[in-house]
Amino acid sequence: MDLQRRPVEESIGDRDLTHWRTPIGRALARVVTRTSTWTAATWLLVATVLVCFVGIVGLTAAATETYDAVVEGDGVAALDHPVLELAVQHRTPALAQALTTFTDIGGKVGMPILSVALILLATWAWRSWSPAVLTTLAAAGSLAMTVVGKQLIGRVRPPLADAVPPFETSPSFPSGHTLNTTVIIGVLTYLLLTHLHRRRTRILAVVLASCWIVAMGLSRVVLGHHWLTDVVTGWLLGLAWVLALVVCHRMWLTVRKHRSPSPSPAAQGRSGATKAT
Repeated sequence: MDLQRRPVEESIGDRDLTHWRTPIGRALARVVTRTSTWTAATWLLVATVLVCFVGIVGLTAAATETYDAVVEGDGVAALDHPVLELAVQHRTPALAQALTTFTDIGGKVGMPILSVALILLATWAWRSWSPAVLTTLAAAGSLAMTVVGKQLIGRVRPPLADAVPPFETSPSFPSGHTLNTTVIIGVLTYLLLTHLHRRRTRILAVVLASCWIVAMGLSRVVLGHHWLTDVVTGWLLGLAWVLALVVCHRMWLTVRKHRSPSPSPAAQGRSGATKAT
């Protein structure tokens, strides 16, 4: 397909992102596209983003309640200590050093620097503000979930005897490194998929992003900075927020497509005649 004819960011391969397959998606798209003006539709989308934001923070609060129930019932949390012991047994100085360097990428300094670099590159290469807008929203939601989760639970990190320096003192639940990496890399990968034309390349991008996200989470356990349940919760909350942002972005694409004036038959005829000459 001609790159100039292909709607920017409106498809992933043959999948049209403005085509909604579920009844709920189609109903929401009808509500948004039937608003009288572009401004009204835009404000409706802003409200949708805010609702998703509030919902994801509420989901974090619900996750903390679920976590308490799991800990009391020794559910998944029963794996925390055995997994940490296994990690400590197989940890070597070289591995610890390599993972410390890697995990710094997802920290308070590394992740912002990496995010800004990727945003600037994507914005310049794609001539689109979507990377900046979506990543900013993603970071805001991720930060809110991290703060809410840590304050509500206040879980103590694994013992310092089992951790690798430098030690961290903030509450353990959820893993901020895991949550932030899942959200930022997830959103940027989604946008990248809209610009990749080969299926094989898209699969490779998803695999590499998934490996990075999984490795970031597991590195926190191996280094003794987090329990396994901290990391799993970070993955789940991060994925939920990414999916919410994807829905909002697709809805914005739907509105833009619906509001864009279609070329008249006469204009199409003139365009065809110009190309023929």
